[in-house]
Amino acid sequence: MRASLLQIDVNEGESVESRRMRVASLVRDQAGADLVVLPELWTTGAFAYEEFGSAAEPLEGPTYEAMAKAASDAGVWLHAGSIPERDPEGPLYNTSLVFSPSGDLAAAYRKIHRFGFDKGEAVLMGAGGELVTVRLPETTLGVATCYDLRFPELFRGLVDAGAETLVIPAGWPERRRAHWTLLAQARAVENQAFVLACGTAGTHAGVPQAGHSIVVDPWGEVLAQAGAGEQVLAVEFDPGKVAVTRDQFPALKDRMLGLTAPRR
Repeated sequence: MRASLLQIDVNEGESVESRRMRVASLVRDQAGADLVVLPELWTTGAFAYEEFGSAAEPLEGPTYEAMAKAASDAGVWLHAGSIPERDPEGPLYNTSLVFSPSGDLAAAYRKIHRFGFDKGEAVLMGAGGELVTVRLPETTLGVATCYDLRFPELFRGLVDAGAETLVIPAGWPERRRAHWTLLAQARAVENQAFVLACGTAGTHAGVPQAGHSIVVDPWGEVLAQAGAGEQVLAVEFDPGKVAVTRDQFPALKDRMLGLTAPRR
């Protein structure tokens, strides 16, 4: 399976519309890949809190339309990162969009864990409440976003729902880059799953971004990692390795806590 993680530079001097058009072109350039992944809140920047309200769009807004068309043109599964979604009957949400190669919406995920410690995203956006998986021909994706990476119970729930490949778009700050790599590997090892974590590059709202998008296999081995700037991280991996790993080292079968019924 071929995946392309697009580590987008969220530059404050570039308009949202210009970036949207540029990213759509980059997605089209990935024709031949099976899966393309974009970062979190790449239209505005994950730390540009003051812009969330003005830049928020309905689910089927301009970013939805541009990404659906790009996925269809390239013939790829597209995890289009996330957008600030304005629910006409509720608050804003940090919402991820996944499109099929025909350009149809396959899933939408509202971020459950909001970052900010009682400010920023944590107070400006509502929390999602549903785990989301997406079945591809080669693998089942488990969808999470940025700060979710720090909460292992979410990923355990995704694995219980059938996830084999965990996809995590992010706007992760450079000052905590060591945690980014460590947690990506931890989520892969403990869930015996592939992790595809795609971050932003550049500096936005005064916060330098970590970049260093990463792909980790079910044993925790790093298959590929980007540097700091905007780039395409392309990787090939075998989704069948998940089943082999879980069979060779069946740790998931020995779980005792968090189960709905006692094990015998």
